[in-house]
Amino acid sequence: MSSTILKTLDTENRKKVPLTSFAVGDSIKVLVKIKEGDKERVQAFSGTVIARKGSGATETFTIRRISFGEGVERVFPVHSPSIAGIEMEAVGKKQRAKLYYLRERSGKTARTATQQA
Repeated sequence: MSSTILKTLDTENRKKVPLTSFAVGDSIKVLVKIKEGDKERVQAFSGTVIARKGSGATETFTIRRISFGEGVERVFPVHSPSIAGIEMEAVGKKQRAKLYYLRERSGKTARTATQQA
């Protein structure tokens, strides 16, 4: 009984229109809706996908970028209503499921081998 309830909740909370497919190692740009007062605008956050976790409605992905010399990571739920869209910038070649080792690297060594999308 509880598994059918969980399945219905999972299907209700998923996005109706699927986002662009991407994998760990890809460089993407996430367009995020931001509400300021009574206005709403779209802000872009671009970087390398270093992790994907979970499944179904609770799936998340982590993006990392270097901003003014500091590493910045942000975790997004895949089925969040605040995500306006995802744009592919480059397809990355990778050997691992999680790219956490990029946290210790800086400069050119922090880049992944990519192919232009």
